[in-house]
Amino acid sequence: MLVLDFEKPLQEIEEQIANLKKMAMERNIDVIEEIEQLERKKNEILKKEFTNLSIDKIIKIARHPNRPYTLDFVQHIVDDFTEIHGDRRFADDKAIVTGFGYIDNQRVAIIGHQKGRNTKDNLDRNFGMANPEGYRKSQRVMKLAEKFNIPIVTFVDTPGAYPGVGAEERGQSEAIASNLKLMFELEVPIVVVITGEGGSGGALAIASGDKIGMLEFAIYGVISPEGCSSILWRDTEHSIDAAKAMRVTAKDLLELDIIDEIIEEPLGGAHRDYEAAANNIKNFILGSLDELLPLPKKKLLKRRWEKWRGMTTQFL
Repeated sequence: MLVLDFEKPLQEIEEQIANLKKMAMERNIDVIEEIEQLERKKNEILKKEFTNLSIDKIIKIARHPNRPYTLDFVQHIVDDFTEIHGDRRFADDKAIVTGFGYIDNQRVAIIGHQKGRNTKDNLDRNFGMANPEGYRKSQRVMKLAEKFNIPIVTFVDTPGAYPGVGAEERGQSEAIASNLKLMFELEVPIVVVITGEGGSGGALAIASGDKIGMLEFAIYGVISPEGCSSILWRDTEHSIDAAKAMRVTAKDLLELDIIDEIIEEPLGGAHRDYEAAANNIKNFILGSLDELLPLPKKKLLKRRWEKWRGMTTQFL
């Protein structure tokens, strides 16, 4: 497991705890008191390090390679998940996962970005950067969901849409624009969860929903901090300055009314406890659906339009 620089003191304590447990088993001795002391010390460090994190640390956590991705959340909170493959036009883009399942007894359509855990998987998933066929696959599932009156849940975690020549040749901008248009017309509730990094139109293409929740240490912006820095300063050395100016953290975006709720992460970040992070997301999704499902279709669409219109007009 990759350890961030500010997590190293925690790693040392966790190794000590693991060694004590191993010794207790091998020698049949009682080390409960010593382990409890180390656990208390570990929790103290966690509280100290993860309270009022600086923006550079938040960005590192949002991009942590062990952070849970869409399929991890699906495994923990979705029952009877059936994945849907392909856009029926060109290919199956593995950077976006789609399908249907149940959260408790509520049927849902699932759409989410998916990164890999190692080099091979990341190449297979294109580092979570979707091609046009990924967005067209999501359109296919959205239309199916509307046809059968099934609410949609999306998980957003991408540095951005793939900017390759082939993607542009196959209509990347059109695919994203079509997604945006479709999501404002769908007559079913849409719940969005930003789980890691939400970058540019690649994120927004599946993030135009009725309720938007954001994990505590996720980031969300019109461009990556490095991309913004390279445009404004002609290098990437000012990425933290760019992130501060763009206000990409969950706390900032809640104050700006871009998101509706900050979803609390387990102590130390979602990568330390998948189950707890997934349960918090599940509660947000079910709470949002309880609010949205009773709404008449016309009111749902009107409210969605007003929500997004309000985002744009407040900055004019």
